[in-house]
Amino acid sequence: MKSLIDNARSFAATHVADPERAESFRALEAGQSPETLFITCSDSRVVPALFTGASPGELFELRTAGNIVPEYRSDIPSGESATIEYAVRVLGVRDIIVCGHSHCGAVTAFVRGDDLSSVPAVQGWLERAVPADAPARAVETFTHDMAEAVQRHSVAQLETLRSYPCVQERIEQGTLGLHAWYYEVHTGAVEVHLPESDPVSFGPL
Repeated sequence: MKSLIDNARSFAATHVADPERAESFRALEAGQSPETLFITCSDSRVVPALFTGASPGELFELRTAGNIVPEYRSDIPSGESATIEYAVRVLGVRDIIVCGHSHCGAVTAFVRGDDLSSVPAVQGWLERAVPADAPARAVETFTHDMAEAVQRHSVAQLETLRSYPCVQERIEQGTLGLHAWYYEVHTGAVEVHLPESDPVSFGPL
């Protein structure tokens, strides 16, 4: 905690002291216009700005346990659906990236059917957001990093996104792209979904 506090105290002086950088920060007060909504896991090892090189104002982020996109329910608003709707309809993002990652605890738990009774909120989230026949469960061989399961899971989230009215509208207009990424936390490598090759095929960016 101390290092976080120390950095927060010195941030303005050390990072915005340069006139050019200071000007880029001052521009942020006029508002935001990110081009991409980046949906990823809450996992502390996943830092989107680190591996994308994004600067402040470039990514509109949504972080959820297991980078899950919950079903759209107009009668039951959620923070996740509100974030997606705001990004698409108000900010007008051009792309949405769903980024899964290796060694994902949430995906591992629901694929293996782990006992989550000690964390009922987590259990409820997974049961509500991930169907029993989720594509990730189709994996026959479990690996330590759960790569294939995570990749299948990320692609499935794109299908859920397509059910959102705001996303449907923009796709029909040809003004919104959906992408699934896979981030390897122990190497920093990023792969992208290649739907033209195979429904769940991933390859280097």
